[in-house]
Amino acid sequence: MPKKTRNINTFLFFKLPSAWLCGVRLRYLDDKRAVVKVKHRWINQNPFRSMFWAVQGMAAELSTGVLMMEGIRKSGKRISMLVANNKASFTKKATGTITFSCEEGGLVTDLINKAIETGEGQTCWLHASGINEDNVEVASFAFEWTVKLKSPSK
Repeated sequence: MPKKTRNINTFLFFKLPSAWLCGVRLRYLDDKRAVVKVKHRWINQNPFRSMFWAVQGMAAELSTGVLMMEGIRKSGKRISMLVANNKASFTKKATGTITFSCEEGGLVTDLINKAIETGEGQTCWLHASGINEDNVEVASFAFEWTVKLKSPSK
């Protein structure tokens, strides 16, 4: 596992312990794509013996949010980020290992560059798809991310 991926998973342990305890783990990250996996287990199940929707949401959000975090880090600027809205659709019971991926890193780069160029807050929707071990989509999520340059420190 690359060092960057390990560092993000360590970050989860300390800053988002509920996601870490539920088994949410970053498996791959580059400038364009992030992959997060979570396995259906006792601790993250609902009463219907499938994965609780909120656990799927944590994994999906991480797959989009880690692209934002990495884009901000690479910009070298002080930029705040926040989810303003989200939408989700569930099409099949989530059991086994579910892989959430977001492949919209290019949108993140454009968003951050525009925020830096204009000095104004920007928003974009990023999408994550959850696929089970049979390569069937079980859920899809969309997150509206907002970014804004932080004012210089005094």
